[in-house]
Amino acid sequence: MIPPEAKQQLAALLGPRGCLDRPEDLMLYEYDGSVDKGRPELVVFPRSTEEVAGIVKITAAHGIPLVARGAGTGLSGGAIPIEGGVVVAFTRMNHMLSLEPENERAVVEPGVANLDVTLAVQGRKYFFAPDPSSQRACTIGGNVAENASGPHTLAYGVTGNHVLGLEAVLADGTVITTGGEEADLAGYDLTGLLTGSEGTLALVTKVVLRLLRQPEAVKTILAIYDSAEDAGRTVTEITARAITPVALEMMDGVMLRMVEEATHAGYPMDAEAVLLIELEGLKEAIEEQAQQVCEVCQACRAREVRLARSAEERELLWKGRKNAFGAVGRVSPFYYVQDGVVPRTQIAPTLRLIQEVSRKYGLAISNIFHAGDGNMHPLILFDARRPGDLDKARAAAEEILRHCIEAGGTITGEHGVGMEKIGLMPLLFDADTLETFARFKALFDPAGLLNPGKVLPAAEA
Repeated sequence: MIPPEAKQQLAALLGPRGCLDRPEDLMLYEYDGSVDKGRPELVVFPRSTEEVAGIVKITAAHGIPLVARGAGTGLSGGAIPIEGGVVVAFTRMNHMLSLEPENERAVVEPGVANLDVTLAVQGRKYFFAPDPSSQRACTIGGNVAENASGPHTLAYGVTGNHVLGLEAVLADGTVITTGGEEADLAGYDLTGLLTGSEGTLALVTKVVLRLLRQPEAVKTILAIYDSAEDAGRTVTEITARAITPVALEMMDGVMLRMVEEATHAGYPMDAEAVLLIELEGLKEAIEEQAQQVCEVCQACRAREVRLARSAEERELLWKGRKNAFGAVGRVSPFYYVQDGVVPRTQIAPTLRLIQEVSRKYGLAISNIFHAGDGNMHPLILFDARRPGDLDKARAAAEEILRHCIEAGGTITGEHGVGMEKIGLMPLLFDADTLETFARFKALFDPAGLLNPGKVLPAAEA
């Protein structure tokens, strides 16, 4: 329970509109995009770094757990307050503090939506590369916490590749800055350490982002297959030719039918798989690469290869991909998204394993994923109102992730460990490595109040 004195101090710091504690309000902050829940005792809305520092000092003095929250679009339970306490919602810290495309950087608060950064600079022919499917809603702070990525990760990398510096509040209320507005500054790479730490080490209050110049030319290709294995083989063949698309996405037949019914993007309803391939760069180079990619697709038995002939066609194809999760919601009342990674050569065997898991548990599983870097996103459809369905979905998810580890991969490519994958961490890391992680956690957060119950198994946290 939060002591009345602490509530009074937080209300005095943030004002009457800065705190929520009514049950009907708290319900809105007990979940994210995963399947778990945990209700906070209080939600607070800081407007500045100074207020965040004040919140941390008050909660630390009273031993109250603290969880940072962006838009709540996370998919691993990272923003769920499983020990109650206070949720710090960064909704009101949503200002772009500095836009300098000519210096290829921007400084933003954590509550700024991902897509808004690109929209702010695209008129000057720049963009922010990380593009999660939820980019219209997800926030930069959440992207930094989870080291998020998206379809264009293959060429551009994850969020951490585009963060130059951070301002953050430590567990005792101290405000620090890491990195800066120039790349490769001297000193320890605390920016890299904090990026992807899922709110367990500090609360980020400012982010210096790297901007990129828009490419001269873009080509988007849709390859259609009667076999998911042929689509998977195509991915390997494209990379074997030393071609690196900026995006190389795959959808299986189950998924593409749901997407087409919802978005009418032009995907064939009778196919077993499609690849969405995007190339960017100099016009002459892209023309040549597009021809090679089409040849590879045909050699791998694609029944049809389409090249988007206009920006409108390209946007429609991407509309289908970006709105896929919403399309699933029209078919199933609940679904559980996974985030395992396998080597590209293991994509086809992993798809076979997922089909076996689907049959074993009697649950439909659709696949949509970043095939270029082997980041699998099986969506397990279930009905939580049906007794036992959620347990079967969890068991199916764990079986798939265990296979990813055995295949030489890992348990997350962009969604984070959160609370859902903690039990699998000992399969990835030995005891000494987990102990080292725990020592870093204790160094930054000695009392264990920052986002407790996340990332590290209970024995190590």
